[in-house]
Amino acid sequence: MKMKALRYALILAMLMVTSCKDVLDMAPDGKLTMDEIFADNDKTGAFLNSCYANIPVKGTRYFFWSRGPVNWSDESWDTDAEAESWIMSGRMYNGDASAGNHPITNISADAGNGEYWARYWNAIRNCTLFISRIDKATVRNPADRARWKAEAHLLRAYYYSELLKWFGAVLPIEREPYDFQQDFSNVTKAGYYEVVKFIMEDCDVALGTAELPWRITTDSEGGRVHKAMAEAIKSKMILFAASPLNNAGKDYWQEAYQVNKTSLENLRTNGYELYNKVNLPQTYLSDVAFLGPDKNEKTALYNEYFTQTMKYAPNPVDRETIFQSRENQGNIWNIDGIGSQDGYKSGTCPTQELVDAYETADGQPVLDLDKPYLDDQHLQPNYNTANKTYDPKNPYAKRDPRFYASIYYNGSKRKAMWNFAEAPESFENYPAPIGNRTRVIATYKNEPQTGIHPSTRKATRTGYYERKFLHPNSGGDNPIAGANWKLFRLGEVILNFAEAAAEAGQLADAAKAVNEIRARAGMPALPASLSKADLIKRVHAERRVELAMEENRYFDLRRWSKPTDDLSKTDRWVTAMEISRNADGSFAYARRTVRATERKNYTNKFLWVPIPLNEANRLRSITGADWQNAGW
Repeated sequence: MKMKALRYALILAMLMVTSCKDVLDMAPDGKLTMDEIFADNDKTGAFLNSCYANIPVKGTRYFFWSRGPVNWSDESWDTDAEAESWIMSGRMYNGDASAGNHPITNISADAGNGEYWARYWNAIRNCTLFISRIDKATVRNPADRARWKAEAHLLRAYYYSELLKWFGAVLPIEREPYDFQQDFSNVTKAGYYEVVKFIMEDCDVALGTAELPWRITTDSEGGRVHKAMAEAIKSKMILFAASPLNNAGKDYWQEAYQVNKTSLENLRTNGYELYNKVNLPQTYLSDVAFLGPDKNEKTALYNEYFTQTMKYAPNPVDRETIFQSRENQGNIWNIDGIGSQDGYKSGTCPTQELVDAYETADGQPVLDLDKPYLDDQHLQPNYNTANKTYDPKNPYAKRDPRFYASIYYNGSKRKAMWNFAEAPESFENYPAPIGNRTRVIATYKNEPQTGIHPSTRKATRTGYYERKFLHPNSGGDNPIAGANWKLFRLGEVILNFAEAAAEAGQLADAAKAVNEIRARAGMPALPASLSKADLIKRVHAERRVELAMEENRYFDLRRWSKPTDDLSKTDRWVTAMEISRNADGSFAYARRTVRATERKNYTNKFLWVPIPLNEANRLRSITGADWQNAGW
């Protein structure tokens, strides 16, 4: 029973335990007392390592090899929703979620994803305990003491930020480690803004510590937190606090603007910049890798960035990534891309809604940003009348270069690295050796290898496959694993700043920031003199494509909602492009819903993940207050 209590942190675990005084004095492995731990330099450092243990890997590591939030928003459809309906996405789509058994909180915690409530509170307790002990601990090097303490503060800020993103303002603030024997009846949940200020306070401790570096420069320290991460967390969380879902009717946009302005300036001053050069042209600019309408240096640049892991070095090639996961994403060519020679599964299939979000190359939105669809099911697009470039009969021509780097569509081309047993006409430059052939991606109905299909696991559900994270040379004959997931990057911070600036009325700053992102992508600047309302819409649209399939959309849709809203306009229905090949080789395009029934994870209660039922019941019984999120 005592060891079970250690799995949960803070009051949630404390309420489970009948007699816990001895447990509080033990290390997480239950073999050493805390006094013994903090009386030894190496054991003190090892205890800090336990504070790192619950940083999630993200990427495809959600159970079962899924992009999780990407598939639960309007960005994509998960093929496992049908093949394995008991796994996370299938249960989310079917509304099979309760506080007692939710696919996010009651699922495998492999790679740190899932069981967030217990795991993050466990990490917070370890961080708080470390902070309370480190000043008097035996540490040989004073610089280590200062750095370790700063790391613990920053890690606590990170875990709080993750809890706040998922669960909202149902959290107490833990400045000191709780004694399991104390009276918890007076424990209260803090407001969203109050928790954000606490997170920023912890970040400021890290930023004020001279011994904490701005960047990790050696492999031996890979994965350690640093000052740049503190700025990224501050940037994100004050933006979330100012957003309609979380601001409790108060205006925090000016503060969000100032915080983001300072964070962005500090990151730039300390060497962070957008990834602006193709460094591996032989891979990303070769005629084999990028043929056809998607042959574009900006396309190659964007694809290279997301398929390469940041190297730890004093002067790295990648200066955009602020903090990346500790592990790669696995063989995504086999589980979350276009499939492989064994035809396992395609995983994440981008939706027509995401495809519609990419502008044409002249910088015009394809759809009306105020009302993109004329019907609830998104089958009737409301085209932007100012766009004279988009052609519904040739829908993939002349689009934002990021579209070609992120999505495989009907007619896309990539290097053929698989041993498909298929007809030679599916390859270009046949009969060249397999490694020199170019595979033409065909997603039309009845195409036997990569065509759209409602249930085949390796096939696309939507008419599209994910490309963004898939190395151009990866496949069954060349199994290149997906790059480490970029948890924080400068591009996101720039867009955080742009949004806060636009909302605060600092329109020139907002436009300049957005245009920096667009210039890197090869897109024209936004029209001058946009109104505040129109600029905010363009900032939201820019976030959607620049941060596509990086799990930001899931949280953005929620924070842009009011507490009484639901997600019916975006998440209830998602659509596919069903393509028919005509006898003359031309194609006909028809939109349809991915499945005949609606997804059910759009109602108001899905704005938040519920506190696990047993934890919510304990909190109610001890404090007399209802801690559970609305609807659960």
